[in-house]
Amino acid sequence: MILDDLVIQTITPTTHDLGDFRVHRSLPAPGRTMVGPFIFFDQAGPAKIGAGQGIDVRPHPHINLATVTYMFEGAFLHRDSLGTEQLIEPGAVNLMTAGSGIVHSERSPDGDRAKESKLSAIQTWLALPDGVEEVAPAFEHVSEGGLPVIDCGRASARVIMGSLWGATSPVTTYADTIYADIQLSPGGSVPIDRDADERAIYVAGGDAALDGVALLPQTLYVLRPGTRATLMSVDGGRVIYCGGEAFRTPRHVWWNFVSSSKDRLFQAREDWEAMRFPLIPGDDQEFIPIPQGRPKTVSYP
Repeated sequence: MILDDLVIQTITPTTHDLGDFRVHRSLPAPGRTMVGPFIFFDQAGPAKIGAGQGIDVRPHPHINLATVTYMFEGAFLHRDSLGTEQLIEPGAVNLMTAGSGIVHSERSPDGDRAKESKLSAIQTWLALPDGVEEVAPAFEHVSEGGLPVIDCGRASARVIMGSLWGATSPVTTYADTIYADIQLSPGGSVPIDRDADERAIYVAGGDAALDGVALLPQTLYVLRPGTRATLMSVDGGRVIYCGGEAFRTPRHVWWNFVSSSKDRLFQAREDWEAMRFPLIPGDDQEFIPIPQGRPKTVSYP
């Protein structure tokens, strides 16, 4: 077996050094904007944050997408312009639907700032499908115990979104979506079935292989449609599995904005520059300005 039989694209993330930690961004990438509804895929960390320090993602806007935050280690305090204030910890998921427009921030909680702490997370954006892009903003949190876990002996999989291996997550989906956190013990394996139009796997840590072909860490592998394979590990690893239905119409990305309409992106930019977005109660004294020139998140031809 060669990897090309199973994989149609291998994406090496771009790495952004944010000082206290690094972010590895796999989507969007040259030659591929989306995998199913996933239009943005980041691994934040892993990192150690010194005592007296913390992460401060200042208030910023989104439109026409849903953000999904899933923690491996550490915690974030989420606030948004709906008035939500929610701590997220490992194994839980935050789904924030931006729709017509929302502003949010993510910061280290005070308890973590008082001591040395760790941070490791997967953050993704899901494009909203046609007819739903301008839905009313919303937020939901599902705790670690609220997500189904599939036990495969020497492997387990937490279903973050959608239905996989006979289990269904309670997290809202707007398009057909699959999203799972797979933890492989030494010698463990799980089947990867033909359960979505588009699928990808990402080795977040440790080692993993597809049908015996070794995969590189911190690399996104877009799977060939219709193929089946066995995901396995020799020494143990952690893999994110994601995908869903293929969108019939393209999506454009500029900075923190996603839309099927480029004009809508320009309007959102003007609205943020004029501060026409709603503010966050209790976190309205600072914000991230519109970037000058080419932002770090853009769509690619």
